[in-house]
Amino acid sequence: MKRNTLFNAVFLVVAGFGMIATAQAQNAKVGSVQIENAYTRATVPGQQVAGGFMKIENKGAADQLISASSPVAGEVQLHEMAMEGNVMRMRQVKEVVVPAGGAVELKPGGLHLMFMNIKAPLAAGETVPVKLKFAKAGEVEVKMPVNAMGSPGAMKH
Repeated sequence: MKRNTLFNAVFLVVAGFGMIATAQAQNAKVGSVQIENAYTRATVPGQQVAGGFMKIENKGAADQLISASSPVAGEVQLHEMAMEGNVMRMRQVKEVVVPAGGAVELKPGGLHLMFMNIKAPLAAGETVPVKLKFAKAGEVEVKMPVNAMGSPGAMKH
């Protein structure tokens, strides 16, 4: 697949993710770091990417989310989306800073996990195991619920 075509496909998938109700989302904790409202969205057959979203709260010293992995994807990257002029750009980042005594939100249109080379479609109602690795707090597994594409609260196009 041409690079531009892949980028456009990834952008459309990520841009299509909306804020949704997170009543099913699972929480997890490692050290002073608490993961809340983690979720991903259902995919269609042939879709190679999906986003992962959550809130990360830190009750201790500053920390960094340095990697993520999941058996459902060939790779999980840390990404950010930001406006550059009139263009939304997405890029991989090395880490996500979690401030001391603060929080960071991974959400559509901002920082997020990017599941790359998904091995099979993600179906609504299932859960996706994701291992998060923090520089100081260590590793934690979060079971992310897969929410339906048309979930209430999704962004309108």
